[in-house]
Amino acid sequence: MDIATFLLVLPLLLTFIYVYTISGHRNPRLPPGPYPFPIIGNLLQLGNKPHRSLAALSKRYGPLMSLKLGSRTTIVVSSPDMAKEFFHKHDQSFSGSSVPDIVRLNNHNEYSIAWLPAGDQWRILRRVTKEHVFSGKCLDATEQLRGQKVQELVDHVSDCCRNEKAVNIGAVAFTTTLNILSNFLFSTDFSQYDLKSSQEIKGVISGLLEISGKPNLVDFFPILRPLDPQGLASQVNVYLDKLFAIFDNIIDQRLKRRAVSSSYDTDLSTQNDVLDLLLDINFKDNHEMSINDMKNLFLDLFVAGADSISTTLEWAMTELIRNPKKIETARLELMKHMHNNRTLNEHDIPQLPYLQAVIKETFRLHPPGPFLVPHQAIHDVEVEGFIVPKGAQILCNVWAIGRDPNVWSNPNVFMPERFLEANIDYRGQDFELIPFGAGRRSCPGLNLARREVHTILASLIHNFDWKLAGNMRAEDLDMEEKFGLSLPRNVPLMAVPVYYDRL
Repeated sequence: MDIATFLLVLPLLLTFIYVYTISGHRNPRLPPGPYPFPIIGNLLQLGNKPHRSLAALSKRYGPLMSLKLGSRTTIVVSSPDMAKEFFHKHDQSFSGSSVPDIVRLNNHNEYSIAWLPAGDQWRILRRVTKEHVFSGKCLDATEQLRGQKVQELVDHVSDCCRNEKAVNIGAVAFTTTLNILSNFLFSTDFSQYDLKSSQEIKGVISGLLEISGKPNLVDFFPILRPLDPQGLASQVNVYLDKLFAIFDNIIDQRLKRRAVSSSYDTDLSTQNDVLDLLLDINFKDNHEMSINDMKNLFLDLFVAGADSISTTLEWAMTELIRNPKKIETARLELMKHMHNNRTLNEHDIPQLPYLQAVIKETFRLHPPGPFLVPHQAIHDVEVEGFIVPKGAQILCNVWAIGRDPNVWSNPNVFMPERFLEANIDYRGQDFELIPFGAGRRSCPGLNLARREVHTILASLIHNFDWKLAGNMRAEDLDMEEKFGLSLPRNVPLMAVPVYYDRL
């Protein structure tokens, strides 16, 4: 170690020594939990799959548990009753956001609806997105667009079917979802199914997702922020610069076209997409929706939306391929309802109870985000006789809730039928199943995600039968997940489509 490096590390070492000397005893008013080591706390107990590790610990310490992750006090919620306590009864008290370090880059946390404090600016953005982006009227108006993108997926899979070519289910679902979002927002495709074509934007978003899912030492030890020991901040900055440059270019071109249209009293620039809606709001009141607000909203939608939906679809297809009788039941329901239509109309979803049950069961076993967006206590709160201190990070282990034998019978078995008998939905009212969160911090894009995941899955199982690549047996499929922002399959699902004989 050279002298310059030593001088950089010395303050850190002195700080660690100081923390070591004062970290003597656990606060007796905190919820129960494993005893923390000095400095590192309980970090070693997380492992490479924290959702599983914390689920195991909760069996010992209970559904309300506290840990010390580095310098951060963390409260873990692992039951429906406790989730209701936090996100219904004490929703306002736990409405803060525990902001990861990389989210602070480009000041994203100061504009993002996902990370802003639940104050005036957050309420304005929430209202704008609810009324002008994800409203039923807006989504109904763009149904045909989503149908076109789903049909393009069917056409691509048909080509693979004719050529007996295996399909990477997660990858094609990601491309479809990405193009649905980019057309919904900007009236343009961001990706192609042909891997030989330009994939710059897809690569940028995939890169952001990969890095964002990695554990970051700075989140546990904020004193390390200037050192960026893993180089994550510098990598994310590269991707953010590229993505914001793309957004800037799209917005600039749209503003120029609108200016020309205004000058010549024509309507050539109007795309009737989300960007136009938000620009109209911006012209009326910049404080209600600034350009920065728009770009950060777009970032949230692409990073969270494309990944969570494609991951859900890949897991749904995995479970159905492993359960041939269940995919046949879903297909027969679709055939009866859709007749000769190749894609599903979104307004038909409520009339397909088994398809809905398949999606719910997939959300239960494979939630898109294992811990939801981390909440933060905005002041000390007493829960079940314990104190959740101000500033504590709140993790809701929805993965553990979905596999709790006290809540679900045969919790590790894929049984969509359980939802035909139980009136449970995932909109945030039934705390046994909250893949999109609950309370004021629930995901604003839930209704769009619901439409996408049902129509895309329906198109894949209605038009094709599926066999695993390489003549693999379904029972030999690797069912391990990879921890990150979402829980994608550790090994991508490769399946060969086969035309289904409806006669």
